[in-house]
Amino acid sequence: MKLLLVEDDVRLVESLRPQLKQAGYVVEWSDNGIDGEFMAMEEDFDGIILDLGLPQKSGLDVLKTLRLKKLDTPVLILTARDSWQERVDGLKAGADDYVGKPFHFEELLARLDAILRRRFGQTSNTLEHQDLILDLDSQTVILGEKVFQLTAIEFRLLRYLMSHPGKIISKTVLSEHIYEEDQLKDSNVIEVYINRLRQRFGKGLIKTYRGQGYQLVD
Repeated sequence: MKLLLVEDDVRLVESLRPQLKQAGYVVEWSDNGIDGEFMAMEEDFDGIILDLGLPQKSGLDVLKTLRLKKLDTPVLILTARDSWQERVDGLKAGADDYVGKPFHFEELLARLDAILRRRFGQTSNTLEHQDLILDLDSQTVILGEKVFQLTAIEFRLLRYLMSHPGKIISKTVLSEHIYEEDQLKDSNVIEVYINRLRQRFGKGLIKTYRGQGYQLVD
């Protein structure tokens, strides 16, 4: 899953980014409202974490613009802990949820996971496909009585495929959603990880459409 973090507090960003990455998210960052709004419109993000107190353009104005332009990406806003009016204004402007500063990372992650589950029609922190169960908390796959630990790339790849069952997804889209911002986005390496998943969980799990991409199939 690919996130956009729009936050001007560098110390907070330096704390949040590694924790979000550890939780299985690819994170891109903007430190002001104008650039954050541009990135949100130009790139395909699964979720946005948006601070309301941003330089150049406020987070509230950014949110209003995104919703006015029909961007339906889930947005979690960061507000001042004692500002109920900020929270109300943010929710009215189209935010999906909020976290008040200062916050515990576990709460932010739980709220973020919840709004993404709603977007993909999930009711729990697991994804299921045939006999596979992907546990999003432990980043493991349960198959029968066996538990498989996944690498970071394997987890992101399988999570994205299982969140879009039946959809043909190109190498380019997959690479954008599984590689870190500072990693080389080599779409050819996707085939290597696809084959690893096939070897572990069945050759028929993922179908290749040459020139188009991959599909998680029944």
